[in-house]
This record gives sequence, C-alpha cells and structure tokens, in this order.
Amino acid sequence: MHAPPLLLSRPPVLRIVIAVVVPALFGLLTGYLLTTSETAYLVLSILGVVGGIGAGFEHPRAGEGAARGLAGGLLFGTMILLGAALVGDPATAKLPDPPGVLVAITTVLGVVFGAIGGALRGRVERRRVARPGGAPRTAARAEAR
Repeated sequence: MHAPPLLLSRPPVLRIVIAVVVPALFGLLTGYLLTTSETAYLVLSILGVVGGIGAGFEHPRAGEGAARGLAGGLLFGTMILLGAALVGDPATAKLPDPPGVLVAITTVLGVVFGAIGGALRGRVERRRVARPGGAPRTAARAEAR
C-alpha cells in the first residue's frame, strides 16, 4: 500500500483546497442535509468526523495530525451550522443545546481522529524505513525466502 503524499509536500494552493475548502464545503453540504434528511445528515456527519483519520494520515506524527483535526473539526462543525442557517428550515436531527456545542464536539473528535491518522502514518513510515530498501512487507518476506 502506498501512502498519500504529506500535506506539506503539496503545492500551497492544493494545501488550502484540501485542508480548508474541502471540509468547509463538506460541512455546508452536511448542514443543508441537516434540514432535509436526518439519515443523510448523520451519515455525512460520521463520514466527516472519521475523515479526520484520513486527514491526519497526511501528516507524519500524531501531533501534526491533531492540529489538522483541530482546524478541520472546527471548520466542519461551524459550516454545518452555517449551512443549516442559510437554508432556514428546521433541523431534522436533534442538535445539542446550544447548537455551538456541536462545533465543540466536531472539534474534539477531529483532534482525536486526526491524531490517530498522524500516529498511523508515523507507524507506516517507521516500518517502511526499518525494512531493507523500504520495500513493502510482502516483498521483504519474499526476499527472505
């Protein structure tokens, strides 16, 4: 399995799109769905929060993944509320009271899942470096035989 490039190795404009635009648009879409379909809202909310693992995986360590998750979770949760407010219809799912607690929840989960992603990336990189020539595990086993 080939790991995706680290976020900081990408061109600056692409970094902004990946780290800012994508979670913002996904949050807006999730907020819109909050007013139209409880099931769709819940599915996208779970995908958005778990997507923090993938975002964290674009960083070499848990701390950097956690920082990415902090920003992504904060942005995602805020945009959910903004998206729902722009539609103006009532929410189909129960939100915390006050609704700003949702932003705190998505932020905390973003930090946790981002850290997990960064830790996993660090583990993958350490294993790759520990193998002769950085060969994939299956190739290293084949050579040993």
